Amino acid sequence: MPALLGLILPALIPVLAPVVGDAFRSIIGWITGEATAAPKTVDEAIKLMEAENTRLKALAELDKPSENISRWVADLRASFRYIAAGIIILAALPICGYALYVSTTTAIDFANGYLLGLVGPVFSFMFGSRLTLTLRRK
Repeated sequence: MPALLGLILPALIPVLAPVVGDAFRSIIGWITGEATAAPKTVDEAIKLMEAENTRLKALAELDKPSENISRWVADLRASFRYIAAGIIILAALPICGYALYVSTTTAIDFANGYLLGLVGPVFSFMFGSRLTLTLRRK
């Protein structure tokens, strides 16, 4: 059961953290009688949007590859996180299967402790953000 929690909790934290944070902020705002940090005027909303655009431009500039780079190198660099995450998840499957087949304490402890501890955050990275975005749209 603890190994299962190790897989479920990292996937649920990105989903539940914004919901719990928003609920806590709403409760505090309701108790104090003040609204959340939403802009109160159109000018404040425009300034907030401009600040967000500036931040996103700076992040895009940091992630942009240099000028003299081959296209396949740029594509590999952009997809490396997903390739590495896929390799970790796919490597975990035969090791977990072997641990279940052998059924020795050492193999099962290795699969439960180290391997599932490594796969949990990766699985959360791959699918947790998409789940969060899907829940926020609805």
